[in-house]
Amino acid sequence: MNHQEATPKNIVLIGFMGCGKSTVGRELHQRLGYRLMDIDHIIEETIGKKITEIFREMGEQAFREFETIQLAEISKQTGVRHIISTGGGIVIRPENRTLLRKLGYVVWLRAPEDVIFERTSRNRDRPLLNSPDAREKISSLLAEREPWYRETAHLRVDTAGLESHEVATGILESARYFFAHPA
Repeated sequence: MNHQEATPKNIVLIGFMGCGKSTVGRELHQRLGYRLMDIDHIIEETIGKKITEIFREMGEQAFREFETIQLAEISKQTGVRHIISTGGGIVIRPENRTLLRKLGYVVWLRAPEDVIFERTSRNRDRPLLNSPDAREKISSLLAEREPWYRETAHLRVDTAGLESHEVATGILESARYFFAHPA
């Protein structure tokens, strides 16, 4: 069986917060015309609350369950190609890692810890970073999640120092090869 038969032609973006998933997702959407599905935005629309409110009122576990439900729903859609932008913690659950790989070509967007801190430090809409030592929280979450990102991704792209159009170009070249060549 080759990639084409086994895997839908979706491009799935994973990675830590502040690594450019939403921005690169929009760039890929503009270039390919594929439907853009931002899991966090879908959850907010479905639940009727911001991510910060969901974390505060329902807890992280409830949010993680909503992520799994959304991935499962997307995986039921056939015949439509998507750009799927995920939340940074989606790889925590093993079932999500399996679903992500079944959804298509998984691209791990990475950035150094200092870059992530700079990009996220002024944003209060990141519930996991609303702590006295956000930098330490970034460091510990990165250390915890990195093996899961590595396990899930087909491609790793370091985004620091690159514009979103440059990242998108690299992803498109790699994705074309992935979908065109059987395993």
